[in-house]
Amino acid sequence: MIQHVAIIMDGNGRWATQRGLSRSEGHRAGAKQISVVADAARKLGIKYLTIYAFSTENWKRPEAEVSALMGLIVEFASSELPKMMENNVRLRTIGRTADLPLASRTALLNAIEKTKDNDGFTINVALSYGGRAEIVDAVNKILRERKSKKPVTEAEFRDYLYLPDMPDPDLMIRTGGNLRISNFLLWQLSYAELYVTPVFWPDFGEDDLKAALASFEGRERRFGGLNAENSGDAARQ
Repeated sequence: MIQHVAIIMDGNGRWATQRGLSRSEGHRAGAKQISVVADAARKLGIKYLTIYAFSTENWKRPEAEVSALMGLIVEFASSELPKMMENNVRLRTIGRTADLPLASRTALLNAIEKTKDNDGFTINVALSYGGRAEIVDAVNKILRERKSKKPVTEAEFRDYLYLPDMPDPDLMIRTGGNLRISNFLLWQLSYAELYVTPVFWPDFGEDDLKAALASFEGRERRFGGLNAENSGDAARQ
């Protein structure tokens, strides 16, 4: 049973360009779609949804675009809070969120605190996030805090990631058609199934999510092992 879906929400800018709109208007449309997809995921029995909202590299974008995105964070955290409380939804974040402007951090921390005891569904928002940065931050935390001189195991290393208690994604969806993972959850996506759709994020809805889940259900996950059908062939080779 699928527990955790991660999404790279790509295509906001291209969606806006096709309609003669500004990139900021594309991001606004994309922000509204988060609620639509989260509601669909929750109703379909998914427990965790991680969305890639703003990467460490996105700070290089034009100042006006970054400012608009930071404003959308405040709007999302504030406007969605009553709905999250009503639907037993918990909000969490990963990334170097200390780099966010004060207003964005304050709105996020308020929503995170208010929803911390909700246990029906979790939305995890990756903000100022990079997979390499997370691994580097984990290594530095180990150097600061770890006392033992024994080799670090994979299980122990996981304890130093941003949210070690969250299960790894079963499925990673990328909208917008690009065939790359863009520095997203490099540790956690090791055995995730990948699904890429040309649909831009502002147009990605419940039917698109169902199509991704149907693709996932049709796959066989072996995690590096063999199924019963192929194990005999492997033994004979």
